[in-house]
Amino acid sequence: MDKIWTELYHAAKAVQHERQISEYVLAGGVAAAILSKSGKIYTGVCIDTCSTLGICAERNAIFNMITNGEQEIDKVLCILPDGSGGAPCGACRELMVQLMPNGKYKDIKIMMDYATGRVVRLGDITPEWWIS
Repeated sequence: MDKIWTELYHAAKAVQHERQISEYVLAGGVAAAILSKSGKIYTGVCIDTCSTLGICAERNAIFNMITNGEQEIDKVLCILPDGSGGAPCGACRELMVQLMPNGKYKDIKIMMDYATGRVVRLGDITPEWWIS
């Protein structure tokens, strides 16, 4: 497996600390790490609320990247509470497509299963988006 995936995994694990913020907010059960095109790693955690104010770990990491002046994504890794990974939700995919339109989003690599090293491209799981 590519060394950078290991770095992304450890970066996400370092921020994954599930905790109850209040009786309405749970944070950190899911963590994500994003590798920007410049080679920097950005992390984020999910924030679940009792209303629609929460955010996925991937989007949180992407917003961290944007806050730090970058907008192009190379790789995405997400860790669920049970240690497994998976595909970004539709909202996360939509944000990545809008950040990198004109087909550039299709090359974003996503770690689907860290244990087996299974990686897919966003274009493979999001082939016919409204922005091509």
